[in-house]
Amino acid sequence: MTSSPSSWEQFVDESCSPTVRGFLHPAAGGKDDGLVLTHGAGGNANSSLLVALAEAFAGAGFTVLRCNLPFRQDRPSGPPRPGDAARDREGLKNAVAAMRKLVSGRVFLGGQSYGGRQATMLCPETPGLVDGLLLLSYPLHPPGRPDQLRIQHLPKLQAPCLFVHGTHDPFGTIEEIRNALKLIPGKTLLLPVERAGHDLGFKGKSKREDLPGEVVSAFQKLFG
Repeated sequence: MTSSPSSWEQFVDESCSPTVRGFLHPAAGGKDDGLVLTHGAGGNANSSLLVALAEAFAGAGFTVLRCNLPFRQDRPSGPPRPGDAARDREGLKNAVAAMRKLVSGRVFLGGQSYGGRQATMLCPETPGLVDGLLLLSYPLHPPGRPDQLRIQHLPKLQAPCLFVHGTHDPFGTIEEIRNALKLIPGKTLLLPVERAGHDLGFKGKSKREDLPGEVVSAFQKLFG
């Protein structure tokens, strides 16, 4: 794998609404594919997990955009409100469109927790939007509420998906995730992360150094 770039630049596209705001990691060379990455309900585009993954994918030849969802652009902290989801999906659609202006190859969409869930809901609404999804800690159900599964849209999800999920994630067990993947008609791959919770080993200043490389390898296995 090529060494990853050590820098990135701010990215803003105000030609659309909602505006796309984030950080662009240039590809180290090789592919001309792009990856849009976004965050969970309690985070932002500068989370240590997204930064580490963006650097790893850029090092593997992807142009990567870490973007803040519209709700986070509006409020620096706090979770999304119930009425934010549709606008957040529109923001993701705009981020994908912005990426397509930057690369001539395939475009992928990735998100952690809430961001990933919105991506899985967006794709059935917009068939052919992306070439695949990277889903980090998909929030299958609220902690302690396995009866409230968030799976209604999964049978309509045609895009190939890589799920990265901790074995200690309270938002869904590995077995529950495996069962959910059976509902998806598109090609899927699950990367379990041993002894990791919802943060996938990236809590505070803690970093699971081996994870980004493992995710890139699994991604390349699924998508080539």
